[in-house]
Amino acid sequence: MTGADFSGARDGTGSGDGDVPRDGGGGRNRPPRIPLPRTSVEDGGQPLPEPPEPPPVPLELPHDVLKSLLGAWALAACSTAESLAVEVHLGDCGACADEARRLREAVGLLHQPESLDLDPGLRTRVLEACLDRRPARIPLPAWAGPYDAETARLDALLQDIGDAEWHAPVRLRWFDGEVPASRRTTVAGVIAHLLSVDGLVATALGLEDPLGAAGAQGPAARTEAFWQASHFPPTRAVRLPWREQSHRLVQTVSFTGGGAGRLGVSYGDFELPLHDAMLDRAFECWVHAEDIAEAVDYPYGPPAPRHLHRMIDLAARMLPIALAARRQAGLAAPGPTPHLVPAGQPGRSLRLEIEGSGGGEWLIPLDSPGAVGSADHEVAHVALDDVEFCRLAAGHVPPEDAAAGQLGDRAAIRDVLFAAASLSRM
Repeated sequence: MTGADFSGARDGTGSGDGDVPRDGGGGRNRPPRIPLPRTSVEDGGQPLPEPPEPPPVPLELPHDVLKSLLGAWALAACSTAESLAVEVHLGDCGACADEARRLREAVGLLHQPESLDLDPGLRTRVLEACLDRRPARIPLPAWAGPYDAETARLDALLQDIGDAEWHAPVRLRWFDGEVPASRRTTVAGVIAHLLSVDGLVATALGLEDPLGAAGAQGPAARTEAFWQASHFPPTRAVRLPWREQSHRLVQTVSFTGGGAGRLGVSYGDFELPLHDAMLDRAFECWVHAEDIAEAVDYPYGPPAPRHLHRMIDLAARMLPIALAARRQAGLAAPGPTPHLVPAGQPGRSLRLEIEGSGGGEWLIPLDSPGAVGSADHEVAHVALDDVEFCRLAAGHVPPEDAAAGQLGDRAAIRDVLFAAASLSRM
């Protein structure tokens, strides 16, 4: 340090004002080096702050009373003083601390986190309860129930998404003979696809075809024709005609009654009776609703168990025909003793076991579509989850990747899994 001279601040040569030092020009413009004392709150006329509340004092309660409060404490139903008394007591009493922990765990079980999304079966249960109280004047045939439910679920999903999400990319997937196939489109394009293929059922019922008089016959050809006829890519405007057509289909089959279920619906290269065609359309509606839900990150569950069972039953009944078609095309190997089993007679069979709420068991004849599945002639056993089987039949799971339990003739198992995947189409 240097030897600075501070004598001027103590003798007469200084200003005599220790808190206002001089600047080089003799002025008083510089701020004081020592701050002035702050004004007290009491002297400033300002209201004094409220004193803090004293901390609550634990209640002096006997052990029996504190033990009886443990249930209310676990439910957060005690007063502040009671909660404090219980918590202080828990630090001293091990038995009550263990009891309090068990009660808190029990309360946690009472408040399990639940999804905000509605149960897929809620609509069906509400309608059944209403119909039990007042039966419908014109009842809906049971075989049309899955289509009614799945179109309603998909419409609810579409109502929730925004304008931009209608243009979210979606890839339609199916299995084409031996390899997976796909087609890129948008959410609006998927609804246009459903609209055009549902038109096959509409024309069979005498309703208007969305493609007009020159409508193609096959599902893929109809979809491509609809897309190409549009001047611009489909937008959310396609939802209204699709919804109106689905409502007309449900109303028409209700008015025609259950007897119309045998009416043939042509898919171009094959035909289904109306009751199976409505199941087919319900199945495709669910599959493509899942495609849309995945594209827009929307939770979507499987159909109601009884509807899911009907869809699986349709696929199981179509497997012998698909297997025969693959054998004629050289894509499936004949059995060790190839022969055609007469219609109505038992033949080699595969037991298809579908697990889950929509599952069951089916015996699939292997040698002829007209043969009868027989447990006495069972050569193989396959077990799959219900949703897994449906995704296999939709072409969303390759046959070799299907999570299936397998036992018996491996060639027969492979042929049936590939036949299930070949049920899919665009």
